[in-house]
Amino acid sequence: MDIVRKNLENMSELLQLDNDILEDMVTNEDTTLLEESHQKPVMLIFLRHFGCTFCREALADISKTKNDICKQGFKIIFVHMSDEQTADKYFERYDLSGSTHIADPGCRYYKSFGLMRGSFNQLFGLNVWMRGFSAGLVDGHGIGKQLGDGFQMPGVFLIQHGEVKDQFIHKSAADKPDYSKLLQCCAV
Repeated sequence: MDIVRKNLENMSELLQLDNDILEDMVTNEDTTLLEESHQKPVMLIFLRHFGCTFCREALADISKTKNDICKQGFKIIFVHMSDEQTADKYFERYDLSGSTHIADPGCRYYKSFGLMRGSFNQLFGLNVWMRGFSAGLVDGHGIGKQLGDGFQMPGVFLIQHGEVKDQFIHKSAADKPDYSKLLQCCAV
């Protein structure tokens, strides 16, 4: 599973993956990510742990936009660090019941996609605290028990026919992807 990782600090260069990793990633529906990406474009969303305010915000955002994402021909697949039953409870809570997802408690796939553990500033910097206050208290996403690696950074990848077509690599835990803009790369 040799992965050629380009400089992910430069967001204009896309991650190059070996198909072995996509075949290794099996969903809760017993399909591989590679199979799914050949059926239709996949929006692969790597979440932080379910107790994270920003993870909960991302779930709420996806819940609001899932119909538009699916109408544009994409399949949403989540990657998380919990067991499938715990994940299903959170997906249900955010009106995402029946979501396709991949459990990765050891963060093996996170690493394969170049998603690293965050630095102190990426996780606890001033902008993270300010956004966390807004998302957690003002918007009501709260915070909860840490369910996974609290230092793991998230990301979003659009994959079509086994290739990453676009990506959003979080530079801080507080970054918020523009899901609509990401879809422009390979909408069908």
